Amino acid sequence: MIEVPVAIPGQTCRVLVGPDLLARTGELARDCGLGVTCAVITDENVGPLHGAAVRNSLEAAGIRAVLLTVPAGEPSKCLAAAEGLCDRMIEAGLDRGSFVVALGGGVIGDLAGFVAAIYQRGIPLVQIPTTIVAQVDSSIGGKTGVNARAGKNLIGAFHQPRLVLADTNALATLPDREYREGFAEVIKHGAIRDAALLEALDPATPREHLAPLIARNIAIKAAIVAADEHEQTGQRALLNFGHTIAHAIENVAGYGRFLHGEAVSLGLAAALEISQSKAGLSGPEAARVRAKLAAFGLPLTLADDLSADELLAAARRDKKFTGGRVRYVVIPRLGEAFLAEDVTEDDLRAAIDSLRA
Repeated sequence: MIEVPVAIPGQTCRVLVGPDLLARTGELARDCGLGVTCAVITDENVGPLHGAAVRNSLEAAGIRAVLLTVPAGEPSKCLAAAEGLCDRMIEAGLDRGSFVVALGGGVIGDLAGFVAAIYQRGIPLVQIPTTIVAQVDSSIGGKTGVNARAGKNLIGAFHQPRLVLADTNALATLPDREYREGFAEVIKHGAIRDAALLEALDPATPREHLAPLIARNIAIKAAIVAADEHEQTGQRALLNFGHTIAHAIENVAGYGRFLHGEAVSLGLAAALEISQSKAGLSGPEAARVRAKLAAFGLPLTLADDLSADELLAAARRDKKFTGGRVRYVVIPRLGEAFLAEDVTEDDLRAAIDSLRA
């Protein structure tokens, strides 16, 4: 087991990575001083696989656990689902002394985290991410939320977890497509902060040997979040590299056509194009990132039915547009990133068009 230090000012969060952590959920939650009742929020895919193990562990530690399940997939990440979960928690008698356990991938982490942030004006949260994308990215940093009709993650709150358990055994049950999509976020971390990470990535690495890589990525994200938890200085915004266009693709295509990491792969390819034209990123370095995305079977070509006009309209509604201007992350070289002030909609359109080739 690897413990990753997370030093967010004013927050206490313990992050553990390794095998067999699901069976220790109750013991570890108790050690964190959490309550004696909780809601375990999961989906119809993950619940049958891991729900019983987590609930049994909690109850063995003297914690009453109510298992709440929602349909799998991005459509569950909505206000209606959050309201329904709150109603079910009220019916189950959960109060301000209770806590929420988010058991699943990024959708469940965001949805359950949002429920924890708003239930009884906020109760503690435990994240148990079961996908690569959730373990290396979305479970860390305290961003929670749901989607609006107009776009992704437009309704939400900052709510830091008290405990994160990244059980590498859970990755064994992931379908191949969901496994591979998570590496888009890993490749993003390498591009913006740790160029050597890209060389360490090998699609042939067995899933059971990924704990050091996952811990390395958590450390990258945790350090950026600790420097700018609420995105006030621009440091945390660097984590959005490739995400402006990625979120637009998810919205225009309809949630479910692309997995998040697949859309991020396309967004990264577009961001590399803009970084070459606006920040001086070299062609060989851009090619290294594209090659790594391709090695994990991630998409680099955008379908013709997703028009640039629709994607730009969706991008304008994204949180990264402020005062009508986009705050766009670019990389001048691998391992470094900054927020560019001179990226225009014409640049975004050209980058989108470059994905057709």
